[in-house]
Amino acid sequence: MASAYSAEQLQQFFHHVELPQRFREDPAPTLELLKVLHVHTLSTLPYENLSIHYNKEHTITLEPQYLFRKIVTDSRGRGGFCMEIAILYNHILRAIGFDAYTAGVRTRGRLQGVPLGTTRVVRSRLPFDATTPLQRLLEARNHIVNIVTFPDGSKYHADVAFGGDGATMPMPLVDGLVHQNFGTQEIRLIRDWIPLQVHRTEESKLWIYQYRNGRELEWNSFYSFPGVEFLDLDWGVVNFWINENSQSHQRVNVLVIKFLRRLKQGRDDTYELYGKRMLVNSTIKENLGGRTGIIQECKSESDRIAALAHHFGIKLAREEEEGIRGYVSDLG
Repeated sequence: MASAYSAEQLQQFFHHVELPQRFREDPAPTLELLKVLHVHTLSTLPYENLSIHYNKEHTITLEPQYLFRKIVTDSRGRGGFCMEIAILYNHILRAIGFDAYTAGVRTRGRLQGVPLGTTRVVRSRLPFDATTPLQRLLEARNHIVNIVTFPDGSKYHADVAFGGDGATMPMPLVDGLVHQNFGTQEIRLIRDWIPLQVHRTEESKLWIYQYRNGRELEWNSFYSFPGVEFLDLDWGVVNFWINENSQSHQRVNVLVIKFLRRLKQGRDDTYELYGKRMLVNSTIKENLGGRTGIIQECKSESDRIAALAHHFGIKLAREEEEGIRGYVSDLG
């Protein structure tokens, strides 16, 4: 199926994410471009769920042209939550000529940011309690990645919308290959079963995205996926659950995560990620490659709206500012 975006829109996107000029004219669907596009997309489009909160309807729209207007054309610093960014990105990839599709992902519940749900795999020895309601929360397929296939048959996982713990590069679907992520964090994809699986064959193994925040630490798992394509109707169901279900953490938490980009030393047009800035409800944090520190506490809605503009470059319209009034996440 063709991309929803035209050649003109593709160039608009390239301009918006400040893709180096040498990639813009007659872009070829190469691994080099995929890697560069990953860095520029992560550092331009923040992971954010503001359309749930600063919106009188408190719902997310996934229609591709709407997403393009919101994120690119309006040029107000907006990104989106996982499905918004990944669906837009999928159409960008296909407009370039990449063989790309979206796949559903099963994430794990977290305790203080650490994944502890029952999708823990055998290769991790971290304890868990499958009966704890928090740990069983959000284990449906509630996330999205792009799978890109190259002519030689190699496949890559391209996740530009998992927030602060996402991969900062496309990852080949190779079992156990370790990559250096942001700071001291290492990441890998492995093939294995998750504990709740009943049907266990070699073919039923899943791809599992794992991390460790130091070589001396245990590997832990963030999410798993079989690599099966999800269609627009599938994402509509997932989106409805996230928007409407009272157990969805997206409904009660205001989240923004943006990676920071700079020129690589000694290079004219090659960029790298060097930090990330995060808003969690009223708290703004920053990590420049070491420890995460708090840089601001917002006391009111006017504080948070000003902070969104100052720290993230996000400019909300007056109608959006009014949309949060009386909602569960309103700071008053």
